Amino acid sequence: MLASYIDKAMEFAIYEIIEDDQTYWGEIPDIQGVWANQPTLESCRQELREALSDWLALRLRLGLPIPVIAEINLNLFTEPLITA
Repeated sequence: MLASYIDKAMEFAIYEIIEDDQTYWGEIPDIQGVWANQPTLESCRQELREALSDWLALRLRLGLPIPVIAEINLNLFTEPLITA
């Protein structure tokens, strides 16, 4: 489920070339604070995927809310588990 979430989130990524230094900027608009800036588009995509992965790991660890993407709700995993 986590891999599917990352794949779907990456489909919403937007990229642009920064004219001043000819690098690529990438971000996922619905996920605040996840961005990348690299010299090539491919390295920007990879860096963005890694940033998203790290961001998700931290949010899950801390129990912070995560935006639902493509009906994938990772917030179900941040709730305390009830054991009998």
